[in-house]
Amino acid sequence: MKIYKLHKYQKLPISKAKAWEFLSDPSNLKVITPDYMGFDIVDGADRKMYQGQVIQYVVTPIAGIKTKWVTEITHVKEDDFFVDEQRFGPYKLWHHKHFIKEIEGGVEMEDIVHYKLPMGVLGQLVHPFLVKNKLEEIFNYRKQKLEELFGKY
Repeated sequence: MKIYKLHKYQKLPISKAKAWEFLSDPSNLKVITPDYMGFDIVDGADRKMYQGQVIQYVVTPIAGIKTKWVTEITHVKEDDFFVDEQRFGPYKLWHHKHFIKEIEGGVEMEDIVHYKLPMGVLGQLVHPFLVKNKLEEIFNYRKQKLEELFGKY
């Protein structure tokens, strides 16, 4: 059972309150997701993030194949962090922690994602060139988009 980890940091020249305001609005996830992913929120993003919130999406990550994804916000500490976990979707496990820390001149955002792929050994074989690369691409896009919105640190 292979569990993978993606760990990303980003600094932005904004207040912690502004970062939280943006990140705690589930509808903003569409803003920071590449258009080619066909990301659409189906249900659950009608209010600011709260513990127990279930959000349903449709994404098209690979070869135009639409995939339903359901996540639950399992932990929230206002202005500091939140955790989303996949309930149904393309991964066998998806656990994503989002931290916001005040630093001099802005904030540092930290993402820690633990994930497991389906299909056993086959999933492990495609991970390096398909899944890992796609996740890196998505998080690089997110970084770029947040810098466009809020400026470079």
